[in-house]
Amino acid sequence: MKIKFKTYFLVFIFLSVFSVSCSDSFVDTTEEYSIDSENYFNSEEDYYYALISCYDILQSTYLNVILGEIASDNTLCGGESATDVTGWQQVDDMIHTADNDYISDVWDWMFAGVQRCNYFMEFEGNMDFDGKDEYIGEVKFLRAYYFFELVKWFGGIPLKIDERYEMGDETTIERSTVAEVYDQIESDLLDAIDVLPVTADQTGRVTLGAAQALLGKAYLYQEEFQNAADVLDDVISSGTYSMESDYDIIFEDEGENGSGAIFEVQYDETEGASFDCLNCSEGNVAVGFNGVRSYEGDYFSSGYGFNIPTQDAVDEFEDDDPRIDVAILDIEAWAESTGATYSEGYEHTGYFNRKYLPRERSDDASSDVNLTNPNNYRAIRYADVLLMAAEAYNRGGISDSKALSYVNMVRDRGFADTDHEISVTGDNLTAAIYHERRVELLGEGQRFFDLVRTGYAADAIDGFTENKNELFPIPDEEIEYSNGLWEQNPGY
Repeated sequence: MKIKFKTYFLVFIFLSVFSVSCSDSFVDTTEEYSIDSENYFNSEEDYYYALISCYDILQSTYLNVILGEIASDNTLCGGESATDVTGWQQVDDMIHTADNDYISDVWDWMFAGVQRCNYFMEFEGNMDFDGKDEYIGEVKFLRAYYFFELVKWFGGIPLKIDERYEMGDETTIERSTVAEVYDQIESDLLDAIDVLPVTADQTGRVTLGAAQALLGKAYLYQEEFQNAADVLDDVISSGTYSMESDYDIIFEDEGENGSGAIFEVQYDETEGASFDCLNCSEGNVAVGFNGVRSYEGDYFSSGYGFNIPTQDAVDEFEDDDPRIDVAILDIEAWAESTGATYSEGYEHTGYFNRKYLPRERSDDASSDVNLTNPNNYRAIRYADVLLMAAEAYNRGGISDSKALSYVNMVRDRGFADTDHEISVTGDNLTAAIYHERRVELLGEGQRFFDLVRTGYAADAIDGFTENKNELFPIPDEEIEYSNGLWEQNPGY
């Protein structure tokens, strides 16, 4: 079930109309109707639809994921040529500026998510019904999720809580500090933890473990290692999640929402979109962009050849690490063994992001196959939680032995044996954790931010300028409309 709300805006959206569609799950659609935003929230059903509207913006985070890889040392932009999606090429080369439309989209879409959550909270006291506290917990998780994306990308942002942003706020609400944004994220997640269930009534909805995991991640980003270790240990010790026994299926259809899935962004193939409105798609748009150009053959479908893994990323895998065959498609070897054909695009390395490549589709699939791929984004995985906990225990000087046990849990599953366990401490263990994060999470949009928060970005990313590229620029129209209230991020 989804509520779709499609809009364009420069500064802050003013939420006035929902377009609602519903069925029995979070991924199908059937009917639509409009409502007046000022005379809503008069029934449990109204709150339910408003809740789903808060989820719907998650689908726009496909852009955050693909740009998070392209900005890092994991991948090159690729595409047809050096001028194909110029804004992405600029991010790859670290020459992006404040008028980059795609960076503006990240800002706009994440604030659209915050706006919907604030709209819900503005009217949360209109009526009571059984289960409303859980709805509020979901909304607060989602608001924290959007705020977390914003603070990662842009640093301090203008905060407005439990009421909608309105035109004119951009000249009166100053940018909060990074610490203040994190304080709000923590507050929302702690509230969510108090009311969210261990398991959700519907697939794709937020759970207690998701809120705890995101809170642990927020603590880790602030280097609050003891807090991170404590809350991430709560997730691990709960017994709710486990490592999937078969690593090969995690990113296949049958692996969606599996035992190691703590939070996934749900995508669906039933609706098309256009290149004029990529966020209108119910599908994972990044998948089509990742696809092999002019591909003809078994198992996969063609795409646009963006987000091309580098040789350096491939070389990070140990020689006998089988996870490479899940993370990376070696197209030359694949073509030789299967007879598939393809064309080479710009910055061709011979490798593709296999986790999020388009798979073969049925004959009745949407004609817009590159815009309607149903591959869920695995936003928070159990393996990530184990590695975050390991990092907190190690870097916080709390317990290298516990950190090592968590790293080895990930390696045991990855190699499908215990012969590859490591036994190191201190800085060597820190390096091993960073290595494990890179190979385990390759292609999942986390590498750039890992490099920035650990201080390695300048050494790893070509063109990265210290004291500038740690953040992306506030869109120039936002600076302009603030009439000097907001300062641009350093270096832009």
